[in-house]
Amino acid sequence: MSTYFMLGNYSVDAIKGVCAERTNQAINLIKKFGGEVTSMHALLGGFDLVIIADFPGTEEAMKASIALSKLTDISFSTFPAVSVEKFDEMVREL
Repeated sequence: MSTYFMLGNYSVDAIKGVCAERTNQAINLIKKFGGEVTSMHALLGGFDLVIIADFPGTEEAMKASIALSKLTDISFSTFPAVSVEKFDEMVREL
């Protein structure tokens, strides 16, 4: 499993639909694509939301990102991530 940061921006319609039920639908949709949500946070600044989730691979993360946009009307930018410890290990090997 690989970690992905899914950074979202709300549209006006997306804000109207904010509720616990939709959050649960989003979590279940991520699970449908083999993902597991690690955490979700509302943000201030350039992005409104971050979902940190583990997926089996890039294809599943991409499908989940697109499906979440269709479900929620939130525009997502999805990025693969590695822990700092893993990054230190990778750089050490160079």
